[in-house]
Amino acid sequence: MAEPLAYLNGCLAPFSQTRLPLSDLGIVMGASVTEMARTFGHACYRLGDHVDRLYRSLRHVGFAVELTPQAFWDQVESLVRANAPLVPPHHDLGVSMFVTAGSALIYSGAKGKATARRPTVCIHTFPLPFELWAEKYAGGQHVVTPSIRHIPPECLDPKIKARSRMHWYLADEQARLVDPKAISLLLDRNDNITETSTANFFIVTSGGRVITPPPHNTLQGISQLAVMELCARLQIPCEQRDFQTYDVVNADEAFTSSTPYCILPVTRINGKPIGTGQPGPVFARILSAWSREVGLDIVLQMTRGAAERLAELETTA
Repeated sequence: MAEPLAYLNGCLAPFSQTRLPLSDLGIVMGASVTEMARTFGHACYRLGDHVDRLYRSLRHVGFAVELTPQAFWDQVESLVRANAPLVPPHHDLGVSMFVTAGSALIYSGAKGKATARRPTVCIHTFPLPFELWAEKYAGGQHVVTPSIRHIPPECLDPKIKARSRMHWYLADEQARLVDPKAISLLLDRNDNITETSTANFFIVTSGGRVITPPPHNTLQGISQLAVMELCARLQIPCEQRDFQTYDVVNADEAFTSSTPYCILPVTRINGKPIGTGQPGPVFARILSAWSREVGLDIVLQMTRGAAERLAELETTA
């Protein structure tokens, strides 16, 4: 069976042969910035936005990569063209892009000290695991606000999409102790809602207004931007401002946005139902508009793809 290719520091190789050295600072210190895009119909969606955000993060952390943004974009497109035929036509790919600080000199010895440290650049793809999200379009997600707090912007600017995520791992583990089906939704030091480990968060008020946290306190999500653009197109009022758990409990609806699944409803917070405890009409309008934009039924792709992937896993088990 053919194997997908991956890009590492200017070279293409089979995915299984693409390896980082143990001395890489992405492993030693978690010193890396990252992006994830996806395809629709095997074509990259909003890739320019993802590459732009990646290069903003790179400039901020001081990782000097040799690839220009356009060259990076071209490499992603080339890799997707090579790997897309390995998945069924109605399935799609996730595209992982990351850049680390390079090799840790303490592990590299004299040879490492003799040369300037070069960032490690990696791009790879993977079949989107639809089964992780398919059932949640109807049933919704549960969120829990754990004791672990969001890292303040004074410590680490949330506009940097970094892979140093131990606090998110611990927060999700803590959330699952409360509700095995839950993900964590972090508060900041002032009890404002921020984001989940993989998604931006939204509520819909009783007046039909969509609210998401302000950009100074969370990652400026590409899917979050898409939601705000769709709201403008649908004439749904939308704003970015602080709000608290009280507002979520009293909202009519809530949902998250993230690259692989676009948007998913949130139906419970800390064990309490949000609105009717079911996905709401504003969520449905935005999701329908998103499906029209990308030219396929997002939920249908997820549910059919999940069933096919699970059936395949059973036959190969």
